Amino acid sequence: MGPVWGHLSGVLIVLMMAAFIGIWFWAWLPHHRRAFGRLARLPMEDGSALADDSVPLTDEGEPR
Repeated sequence: MGPVWGHLSGVLIVLMMAAFIGIWFWAWLPHHRRAFGRLARLPMEDGSALADDSVPLTDEGEPR
């Protein structure tokens, strides 16, 4: 393993760290709060209304 491998792995680590920080920053933007709150409450909602539908509905209420 030559010195090129060390530089390549260093650049890869920096890129992965930048991607992680970018995704973390994106997730904590204020305009995502409402959507993430709705998704967090999804497991607690009653699923009996959805159990009867085998085909998911579109925004217009029609089956796909």
